[in-house]
Amino acid sequence: MGFRISVDTGGTFTDVIVADEAGALHLAKAPTDLARAFQSIENALAQLEPELGVTVAELLGRTDVFTYGTTRATNAIVEGRTARTAFFTTEGFPDILLLREGGKPEPFRQLPYPPPYVPRFLTFELRERIDSEGEVFVPLDEQSVLEAIAEARRLGAEAVAVCLIWSIVNPDHELRVGELLAREWPEVPFTLSHELNPIIREYRRASSTAIDASLKPVMQDYLRMLEQDLRTAGLRGHVFVATSFGGAWRPQEVTERPIYSIGSGPSMAPVAALTYAEAEKAGRDLIVCDTGGTTFDVGLVSAGAINYSAETWLGGRWIGHITGIRAVDVKSIGAGGGSIVWIDPGGLLRVGPQSAGAEPGPACYGQGGTDPTITDAAVVLGWIDPDYFLGGRLPLDSAAAHAAVERIAAPLGLSVHEGAHAALTIASENIVGAIREITIAQGIDPREVTMVAGGGASGLNAVPIARELGCRRVLLPSTASALSACGALFADIVSEFSRSRYEETRSLDRESVNDALADAENRADQFLADLGGLPVTAERKDFFVEARYRAQVWELDVPVPRRLESEGDVRAVEEAFHATHERIFAVREPGQYLECLLWKVRATAVLDKPELRPRRPAQAAAGGDGHVEAYFRETGLATVPRHDGPSLPPGTRIDGPAILREPTTTVVVYPGSSAVVTQYGNYLLELEPERAESTPTFEEALAR
Repeated sequence: MGFRISVDTGGTFTDVIVADEAGALHLAKAPTDLARAFQSIENALAQLEPELGVTVAELLGRTDVFTYGTTRATNAIVEGRTARTAFFTTEGFPDILLLREGGKPEPFRQLPYPPPYVPRFLTFELRERIDSEGEVFVPLDEQSVLEAIAEARRLGAEAVAVCLIWSIVNPDHELRVGELLAREWPEVPFTLSHELNPIIREYRRASSTAIDASLKPVMQDYLRMLEQDLRTAGLRGHVFVATSFGGAWRPQEVTERPIYSIGSGPSMAPVAALTYAEAEKAGRDLIVCDTGGTTFDVGLVSAGAINYSAETWLGGRWIGHITGIRAVDVKSIGAGGGSIVWIDPGGLLRVGPQSAGAEPGPACYGQGGTDPTITDAAVVLGWIDPDYFLGGRLPLDSAAAHAAVERIAAPLGLSVHEGAHAALTIASENIVGAIREITIAQGIDPREVTMVAGGGASGLNAVPIARELGCRRVLLPSTASALSACGALFADIVSEFSRSRYEETRSLDRESVNDALADAENRADQFLADLGGLPVTAERKDFFVEARYRAQVWELDVPVPRRLESEGDVRAVEEAFHATHERIFAVREPGQYLECLLWKVRATAVLDKPELRPRRPAQAAAGGDGHVEAYFRETGLATVPRHDGPSLPPGTRIDGPAILREPTTTVVVYPGSSAVVTQYGNYLLELEPERAESTPTFEEALAR
C-alpha cells in the first residue's frame, strides 16, 4: 500500500497526518493560510520530508488516498461569505425562514433574532400547491416561475433554493422549476429540497435547502482549486472530502451537496477516538473532546456507535439557522487555545468566544496580536515551552504573553500567574458545561465513560475537566493534536438515502413501506456501484426508520429489517423503539404505537486503512528532559519535571505535577494525577479515585 494523507484545515492550524508505506503515522501542523488551502498543506508536508525521506512532490506521487476535512463551509456561513441566494417557495409561505420553529432559549427574556437566511427581497412566491396526499391542488403557474427567475437575476442572485410545500410527497412541481432554471439560467447552481432533504418539517427542509444552495459557488471554487493544486503538485491517487456524516465523499459529490461539508473536520474526531479506544481496550462508551485553536468540540460514542443528530444549529439553538440534516452529533463552543481572555463590563473574567485565530494569533506568536489568550496563559504558567512550540518551528514570545496576561490580571488584583490560572479554570468550566449538555442532558453519566482528549490544546486542561465530570480515565492519543485529521485517515465512504412515507405501526401498510425502502436501497446501490476503482474492501447497507410516539415532537432512529415481511417485523420495530427510547430518555411506553416518518438506507463502503502500530521511543529532543518552573494552584510556582514524550518507552508512569512535551502539543499532568505511556505511545491519564468523583453515585448516597 502506498502513502495515505489526511488533512484537517481549521481556523488556526492545518493538521496533516501521513501514513507511510509501512503503516506508521507521521504528524505535522502549519498555520492555516486563509487564501489558499494547499499552501498550508504543502508547508506541513515539507516538515515531514526529513522524517519520510521523500520530497513533497515524491510523497504526493506515491500517495494512494488523500482525505480532506475543512471548516470552510462553516466559516463562510458564520462570516457571511456565502453566495447571494434566492429562495423559491409556494405562494403564501414566504416566512418559513423568518419564523423558524418558534422556540426560545430563554422564555422570559427577549433575545434578538438574526435576519432570515434569505432576505425577503430575494424570496419569491410561486403560484402552485400540492396537498399532503400528493394531489395537485393548484397547478404550477410557469409564468410565475419565469418572473421569479428574471427578477432574481436582476437582483444579482448567485444561487437558487427551491422548497415547495409537500414536494416530498409529489416532487413534480419542484422538478419542473428545476427544468426551467436549467433552461433559462443555465449558469446558476440550484438545490431542490426533495432531492437534498426529503423530511416533513418545512422549516428544516427549507433551511437545509437554502444553506446548501448558498454554499455551492463557494465550495465549488474552493474544492476545485484545492484539487487542481494537488494534481499540479503531483498527486495521482484518489481525493476524498470528509463529510459531516463521519465518512468521506469524492469532491464532486460534496460540491453537489456542500451542506454535508459543514463540520466535516470535527465530525472526524469521534472516528479517531473510537479507533484508538478499541486498540487500547478503553471501552466503547466515550466522551470525545477536541480542543483546537479556535473552538472546543465534544461528541459521543455509545456502545461503539458514533452518535448522530439532526439538531445542528449555526449561531445558537432556535435563534440561528439549522442545517436540518443528520450529522455526527458535535457541540462546539469558543474555548480553544486561541480564545481571547477578557473582562466584561461587570468586572468578571471571560474566555471566548472570540478567537485570535491564525492571524495575528495569540500575543506570544509575535505577529501583532495583543489580546491575551489561553495559549498565552499556558506560556505564563510554564506549561508550554516557548522554544519548542510546533517542535521549535514557531518560537513564542514569553515576555509578550506575560504582558498580555498582566493586563487582565492586574485589574482583578491577581498576580500574573493567578490570572493565567484563572483563565484556564474558566475555560475548563465552559468546556464542562458543554460536555454536560451533551451527556447528562441525554441521560449519560460521565463517570461511566472514558474521555478521549484531542486537539493541540487538549492536554492543557484535560485533567481538571475530567475531575469536574467525575471521569476516572482520559485517553490522550499520540496524534491528539491532529485528532480530526487522524479520524479522516480511518474514515469510510458513507452516505444515506431516504424516502418520506408517513405510517403508523397500528395500521402500517407494509407494501408501501417496502416500496419506500426499495427506492432508498436502489439509490444506495447506485452510489456504491459508482465507487469502482476505489480501494474498497467491503460494502454494508443499514436500514432505519425515523419514528416517534404519537404526538411527540422529535424522532429517534431505529433499525429495521431490509423488508417488513410480517406483523412480527412491525412488532419488532416497536420493541426496538421502546428500548431506544428507554436508553435515551429513561422511559418507555409499552403498548403505544409509533408514527414513522422517514425510511432510510445508510450505505457504507469500507476502505483499506492503516493499522495502529506501537510507537518506538525516539531520541530525546534537546531540552526535553529536565525541570521547569511551572505554576499549579496546589503548589504555587514550583520546579517540576519535564519529559520528552516521544522518547518515553511504553509502560512509563509519570506522576504529577509534571509536563510532557510533544512536538505539537503539551500534556499537563496535574498534582494528584498520573500519565501512563501505552504500547501505542498514547497517554492514559489516571485520576485518584477520591479526587475523580465530584459527587457520589445514587447507591452510595443511599448507603450514607
